[in-house]
Amino acid sequence: MLNYIWPIALVVASNVVYQICAKSLPGNINPFASLTVTYIIAAAASAGLFFATAHGASLAAEYTKLNWVPFVFGVVLVGLEAGFIYAYKVGWQISTASIVQSAFLAVALLFVGFLLYKESITPNKIIGLIVCLAGLFIINRQ
Repeated sequence: MLNYIWPIALVVASNVVYQICAKSLPGNINPFASLTVTYIIAAAASAGLFFATAHGASLAAEYTKLNWVPFVFGVVLVGLEAGFIYAYKVGWQISTASIVQSAFLAVALLFVGFLLYKESITPNKIIGLIVCLAGLFIINRQ
């Protein structure tokens, strides 16, 4: 059971700190300057964790297994980071920005799952979508 729970707990804990960091970035810094430091630290942490977990494997050998995904993933991550930073700069609240994007993301991923991965669209998923959209309506009412 712990093997099933810990990855989601890591995502949630990391996302909380991520949102705090994105919201706390000084308003006078160019977000992309900040992101260069962010990704240097991320690269160093990733390399350190690779060597801590790979048990003698070669990083260069692992690089030969790469496909297009890490390259696109890198660009997409910059978009995610910059999107949240700019959202907070223009006044989004930390308590709503993530909820709003998550609800829209849930809608988009329902269709991505169906179209690309042949996942079924069940009545429960439709109800969940309706609840997400209702939540968007409720949370954005003034």
